[in-house]
Amino acid sequence: MSPRRNRPRGGAVSSSSSSASGRQDDEAGGRYGLERTEDWRGEEWAVRLVGGTAGKQYRCPGCDQEIPAGVPHVVAWPRMGHVEDRRHWHKSCWNARDRRGARLQRSRNAPRY
Repeated sequence: MSPRRNRPRGGAVSSSSSSASGRQDDEAGGRYGLERTEDWRGEEWAVRLVGGTAGKQYRCPGCDQEIPAGVPHVVAWPRMGHVEDRRHWHKSCWNARDRRGARLQRSRNAPRY
């Protein structure tokens, strides 16, 4: 019995299948660094997936937990906002932002970071 082939016999990938899969990645927002716009609470938000290249820790506003350095996450800010308005979210927290309340989970005297 001969081994199974994992690629087409011609060795070349058809351009129609590669462009279709590229479009699916772009539409789903599965590519790091590409910015997309989403509506949330009546505002337009710029949303960008960030890979795990950052050497800093961030605090997720959705769950109030730290995002360790090197973990892929989402950066979101109001489209009409400033650079200071950017917030780093866990991807699951950003997707569940409508189901979660924006409540402060730490005590008043606790350090912010």
